[in-house]
Amino acid sequence: MIQFSKPDVEQFFRTLNVQTFTVRNDEKQIVFSTNLNGHYNLWAMDLPNAFPYPLTFHDQSCQSLYYEKGGQFIVAGFDHDGDENTQLYALPPYGGELVPLRTKEKERHFFVHLSKDGKRLYYVGTKGNPSYLNSYMYHIETGEETILLEGKETPTFLGAVSPNEQSFAYIKQFGNTSSLGYVQINGKSYLLTPSDKQHTISDLVYTSEREIYFLTNYDADLTYLAKFDLEKKQFEKVVAMEMEDFSTLKYSEKEQILYLLSSYGVEDRLYAYDLKMNKVSELSLPTSVVEKIVVADSGNMYVLGRSAIRPNNIFTSTDKGETWQELTHFRIPGVSDEQLVEPEVLTYSSYDGLEIEALFFKAKPENSNEHVILWPHGGPQSLERKWFRSLFQFLVNRGYSIFAPNFRGSSNYGLSFMKMVERNWGHGPRLDNVAGLQYLIENGYAKRDKILLMGGSYGGYMALLLHGRHAEYFKAVVDIFGVSNLFSFIESVPEFWKPFMDQWVGHPEKDKDLLTEYSPITYLDGMTKPMLVIQGANDPRVVKAESDQIVEALRKKGRKVDYLVLEDEGHGFSKKENEIKVYRKILQFFDEFID
Repeated sequence: MIQFSKPDVEQFFRTLNVQTFTVRNDEKQIVFSTNLNGHYNLWAMDLPNAFPYPLTFHDQSCQSLYYEKGGQFIVAGFDHDGDENTQLYALPPYGGELVPLRTKEKERHFFVHLSKDGKRLYYVGTKGNPSYLNSYMYHIETGEETILLEGKETPTFLGAVSPNEQSFAYIKQFGNTSSLGYVQINGKSYLLTPSDKQHTISDLVYTSEREIYFLTNYDADLTYLAKFDLEKKQFEKVVAMEMEDFSTLKYSEKEQILYLLSSYGVEDRLYAYDLKMNKVSELSLPTSVVEKIVVADSGNMYVLGRSAIRPNNIFTSTDKGETWQELTHFRIPGVSDEQLVEPEVLTYSSYDGLEIEALFFKAKPENSNEHVILWPHGGPQSLERKWFRSLFQFLVNRGYSIFAPNFRGSSNYGLSFMKMVERNWGHGPRLDNVAGLQYLIENGYAKRDKILLMGGSYGGYMALLLHGRHAEYFKAVVDIFGVSNLFSFIESVPEFWKPFMDQWVGHPEKDKDLLTEYSPITYLDGMTKPMLVIQGANDPRVVKAESDQIVEALRKKGRKVDYLVLEDEGHGFSKKENEIKVYRKILQFFDEFID
């Protein structure tokens, strides 16, 4: 009998991903961004066949992807080496030349809409107004461009255009937990909700020239489906779910159905709202988390989703979500589902009695080295879910358990919970993480002397802060592009983030004492454990100077800090070789501290 060895960590590194996708209207072709060749490029499959072929060799991440209704061309948005300055291009259905549509160096272009005849491109851009943004209509054939909206006082985003382009809806963004929706008709704007008291608006969808449906938490804690009658100028609450937040809204014109993606915490649910019957029904989903939904003209659905043990794949349903067919088949090469770990969902009380939900990925007994890694998630107004991270699965395979709490400020638990992190970056969320560690220790999930710490983005900030203030819990710390100094962070974020910063983080002068208290760099003396710091040189969100200053300050104090800078990455990993390099480095670093 042939004996095969256990999966090597290299197999986890080689897991592929799908970023986004689009479907041609006749459903004969699906186009998606994937790193099949080690770099993100556009690939396609001619349905019903499922064998991919390349369309581009651009080697860059794709932020937006849309198929022109007549199937003549594809609109794609790419940045450069993670700088997030998206440029919009057109390319033919079977690949070839990228033709610039809206491009300008060091500027961002957010795709919104393409007219039915493919002649008019609607987008939002930073040019000339980097703080508040402008919304444009660009005529592809003539090259003429019209400003539809000029952002003033707060960032303003075009959200949707009516079927006959007679009106458009837009959002004024005051922060992650505060936004107002408007519709402009004949040059006059109308508020979509009854008042401008703080709430959020998202996913604006026209079902006709008369009605706009959208998601909002106006006068509520959880997001629900609402509509606005353009003739009567009237708001109406339509569908709400107890203990669930609606997060995505898509429309099937043929079926007269609105598809609603809903969640409360770590998993998604899918609902169909029949506009003719005024009826809501729950549908099945092929994965625990859905990243994107596309509804074809036929009414067929396509979703991009992942679960805790499987990476992003594309699925389709031809029977309104009764059954699903998997179109792509990305897995961890040479690793069966049985060798992977589904997380346990834990709930614990924090220092003030607030209930916190968390995921615990427990290493299998035959592999376990008894060490637990605390993973504070990024955002901070995001969360950790039952979604695939190759980083988690390969660390668990190598014996590490992972604890990922959704501390206060996390999304998907309601507006009030999400707002708890605002101007409170370094107090409540920090103590929620500490309370989680105490829960693990007291309930036998972790040993006090075998805990490690790792986080990215806000999670990197929290890793630094926990290290500085609670180093006694940890043996070693990994910071992946984390904020080290809230004062310099506020000054260096993208221009259109800056109007949000007072509410989100704090004011550098009015809140000087608070920001000093919450800045990790204040606690250098407490950072006594070995550290690994990872940073993308092109990161526009948490710039390289954030990592530079903490590394330099700690090294001056004689602390052990290993620093890895990726010259061709931004706020994440767009190139497989860089992802492998980082993950291997993290594994080697943590392995140094296994007893």
